[in-house]
Amino acid sequence: MVIWCFGSLFGAVFFLTYYMRNVVKRPLLLNSSGKFRTFLESNVTLTRRKFWPTVWCFESRAQTVISSLVRGQVLPDIQYTREILRLKDGGEVALDWRSPTGASDDTPVVVILPGLTGGSQTDYVKGLVLKCHKTRIRAVVFNNRGIGGITLKTPRTYCGSNFEDLSEVLEHVGVTYPTALVGAVGISMGGLILGNYLAGKGEEATKRLSAAMLISVPWDVFKGTESIERPILNRLLNYHLAGCLCKVLAGVREVVEPAGCGDIDNCLKSSSIREFDSNFTSKQFGYKDVTDYYNHATLHNKLHKICLPTLCLSAGDDPFQPFEAIPVDAANNSDHVAIVVTARGGHIGFMEGLWPFHQDQYMFELFAQFFESMFYRNGYKLLKSYNLAERIN
Repeated sequence: MVIWCFGSLFGAVFFLTYYMRNVVKRPLLLNSSGKFRTFLESNVTLTRRKFWPTVWCFESRAQTVISSLVRGQVLPDIQYTREILRLKDGGEVALDWRSPTGASDDTPVVVILPGLTGGSQTDYVKGLVLKCHKTRIRAVVFNNRGIGGITLKTPRTYCGSNFEDLSEVLEHVGVTYPTALVGAVGISMGGLILGNYLAGKGEEATKRLSAAMLISVPWDVFKGTESIERPILNRLLNYHLAGCLCKVLAGVREVVEPAGCGDIDNCLKSSSIREFDSNFTSKQFGYKDVTDYYNHATLHNKLHKICLPTLCLSAGDDPFQPFEAIPVDAANNSDHVAIVVTARGGHIGFMEGLWPFHQDQYMFELFAQFFESMFYRNGYKLLKSYNLAERIN
């Protein structure tokens, strides 16, 4: 009995020592030593304190999966006001609006871009919307074509490199609330779409947005794809997401199949994201092959083209995007893109504390601190301190 107690005590001490030394760390803040960094360190306090991953769930895949289950339990479904936006090519997207109490026409707006097959009731989206409500920000969730319960009107769906729909959505938001400051946040593939918009439409982006945030974005699509194909747990996550894509495609098959977007039966057999993109996505959007598509979609080599104050959150152990894929040097040389990198957190995980069953989770708090400071503490004026023409060139 004594030996058992001693062994248990020794094991507990060893575990806690490992946790304190190797798991609990202050996040990296990758950004040049300029006005943006100074502003973040002064106003976004989470950039300065240690990240304490949930002690019983700090492994990357566990953070990725269990965080979604936890948020599914603690975050209620949200009542939105739905607007169907008709696009120039005849397609439609659903915009789900949620306004804070006492909102006016000049209340700041944040456009939320969900991940791969996510929508307005996806757990992490609900967490962001609830934070918007508490932070006096109007939220609008941009559901991609065919997502969120709406019928696909044209054969085109969506992909990480194409931001035409986002451009139209932002134009519409600006017309709807012309006196409001507007921001945007993209999660995972939503971050890829938003990031490519910021890089590809620099001057337009600065006219339509005051700030942006990217969460768990796949910076280097090639390295991210390689990482998620590694056995065994990563590959299981990959298989699950490929299944989600196939399910979406099956639901819109009758619309896309007549357009000749590849062999749909073969597409529906895809067992990985790369395979799905090779069989369907790259063909639908006119790329030579999946490599050509990924070359256009990847974001790690485009930071210098982003012309807007943009805060990013990545985990160093993200199974979809390992630390070596994060553009560290590019961020450290940027005066407008800052990346917060936690040592742990997985993919859209970031569970913190002994008992994470609450709504105030790390990435939601970081989101709220950033946009509150940008909108209500004059952070948006940082944009005017940059030489726009010089950055675009």
